[in-house]
Amino acid sequence: MRIRHRTTYRYARPVALDPHRLLLRPRDGIAIQVQACKVEVSPAASLSWSVDVCGNAVATATFATPTDHLVIDSDVLVGLSTPPWPVFDIAYAAQSYPFRYSDEDWTDLGALALPQYEDPAGRLLAWAQGFVAPGRTDTLSLLMDLNLGIGRRIAYQSREDEGTQSPLQTLDRGWGACRDYAVLFAEAARVLGFGTRLVSGYVHDPDHIILGSGSTHAWAEVYLPGAGWIPFDPTNGRMGGHNLVPVAVGRRMTRIMPVTGSFFGPSDAFLGMSVEVALTD
Repeated sequence: MRIRHRTTYRYARPVALDPHRLLLRPRDGIAIQVQACKVEVSPAASLSWSVDVCGNAVATATFATPTDHLVIDSDVLVGLSTPPWPVFDIAYAAQSYPFRYSDEDWTDLGALALPQYEDPAGRLLAWAQGFVAPGRTDTLSLLMDLNLGIGRRIAYQSREDEGTQSPLQTLDRGWGACRDYAVLFAEAARVLGFGTRLVSGYVHDPDHIILGSGSTHAWAEVYLPGAGWIPFDPTNGRMGGHNLVPVAVGRRMTRIMPVTGSFFGPSDAFLGMSVEVALTD
């Protein structure tokens, strides 16, 4: 599969660009193999590659001259082998909720298992607990109910402007983009005690029936002992990695945006941004 991703920024007059952080190379894994990756930038930039604390491939673009535009082109070839109906071999001790992570897992999960947004009145916790059946319940069923419940409660609304709603904002407004769905799911899972991380990437959808196809997409992954990181896409009510191409994982959405950076110049110099994504077999 080929992924073409172009991000274009336009400015009214030449501005000086700070170094930009690019998260565009998909994550290699058991079911995803990156066969080729090329990133081109205009104006010309010096690209340096590194791996961040979460294991994401990061390209840093450094610019030498002012410019009235910025175009970032990514061209990637990947092989996908994720099954449509995965079977998750969850450890016996974690098959029923509530369960306790081992001390080692809890230490390694760290902030991924802790809420990231303030909720002094416990509104999100109360909402999330509404998905928990009395007594002990099947862990995977609970997470699937939460995943589907968000789609039933929140109306999908695509938007290109930057920023992510807080979980309570999404609940109060009743609408959100895929990144708002992902944040709401991740935070609800965390207040229930699950280690959860956010994911940005792409949806492989030749028939264009999946929400989020034709653009970048966001979802979440929950860590369950034995099974590892299980993807949940609340925007589409899907579980498992089929059709999903992860690029970056992290604790907060601001850490996994495809392109981040700033410029020096008048505040009215920025004219706009556009993103084009195409996935082809």
